[in-house]
Amino acid sequence: MTVGLLSRRASLGLILSTAALAACGKGGGAGGGEVLRVGSQRGGTKTIMLASKMLEGVPYRIEWSEFPAAQHLLEALGAGAVDVGGVGDAPFLFAYQAGSPIKAVQSTRYNPRNIANAVLVPKGSPAKSFADLRGRKIATGRGSVGHFLLLRALEKYAMKPADVQIIFLPPGDAKAAFASGSIDAWVVWNPYAGAALLHDGARAIVDARGVTTGYGYMVAGDAAIAARRPLIADFLARYARGQQWAAAHLDDYAAALAKETGLPLADARYFADNELRAVPSDAHVLAELSSVQETFRAAGAIQGTRPLEAAFDRGFGVKAT
Repeated sequence: MTVGLLSRRASLGLILSTAALAACGKGGGAGGGEVLRVGSQRGGTKTIMLASKMLEGVPYRIEWSEFPAAQHLLEALGAGAVDVGGVGDAPFLFAYQAGSPIKAVQSTRYNPRNIANAVLVPKGSPAKSFADLRGRKIATGRGSVGHFLLLRALEKYAMKPADVQIIFLPPGDAKAAFASGSIDAWVVWNPYAGAALLHDGARAIVDARGVTTGYGYMVAGDAAIAARRPLIADFLARYARGQQWAAAHLDDYAAALAKETGLPLADARYFADNELRAVPSDAHVLAELSSVQETFRAAGAIQGTRPLEAAFDRGFGVKAT
């Protein structure tokens, strides 16, 4: 099986087990019965759109599906089970270079004001710096933003992937392994990182800020772009405005996040305290994605040769205004 991709049947099975379907916005779905299927990670796109009320008056119906991590969302996009959804730069790159029929239709810049993606060690760990993890077991998700941070940390400390024991686990399994002490470190993102830091006594010995790029993408399947371009364009414009609302209404956004995810309010506020905004998919964004690719290639973690210029559909022209 190609790394990072499941079969269409597996992706659809995941959709059926995790989907949360909702007609969102006043009058949603009334305009001719058109449907846009949107994938969201926990506390992600769906929460911003519902909290900001940017879907009020939307002339089509939104069908939401929620996923525990970007890999699962990308599998669904590639299988045509959802039309559009947001992911980080590293998982998008993995899926694209694995041959998935997808494109980035909007670029976003994530600027956290706290620890949002980090190399964590458990309470009582003797590790004082990343160098102390040489030879130790470190868990993260394959092709995730955590995987990318791990590789960048290895570069920073003049180490190679073979200098540590990398164990690829989904967030739920990694959380259990971290709690039991069967791994020495966990490279993970919010809301998982925040919960471990706030409640479990975990410490961050490497923080993504200043180490990784902080870019992500709204991604759509090629078939969805061809069939639902006007709907996707409208949704992206609303999402860009929703991001602005979230940054300007932190307390309201955190309250909505707590309600939507079940996180304690303090955790939700920690998660929400960042700036996420749409940016042009320009030469700078392309160069940053190329840098991500070079890091994975140097580690022997990615082999695809698809041109990165073709990974973007710039025809949507979304601006956060």
